[in-house]
Amino acid sequence: MTTILDPTNERVPVARTITPRPAAITGNVAFLDISKPRGNVLIDRLQELLSERLPEVTFNRYAKPTFTKPAPDELRQQINAENDFVIEALAD
Repeated sequence: MTTILDPTNERVPVARTITPRPAAITGNVAFLDISKPRGNVLIDRLQELLSERLPEVTFNRYAKPTFTKPAPDELRQQINAENDFVIEALAD
């Protein structure tokens, strides 16, 4: 059993489960740069490493306009429509 810790102040804890993981990564993977400094450097390196390990996977790059707000609905819908997985890059 896995325990998920939630740092938010919930008066009544919400039950959460981990999404089942597929046996293999296939299809399209989105890299979402949240626009913090050096996030693009992290994504560049991740893409380089993952491309070597997963040559059959297509990697797509996206960026939020600012890290201070959630991704716009249109961007989230586009990422969802075009990809099977998402990697979100946080860096400073």
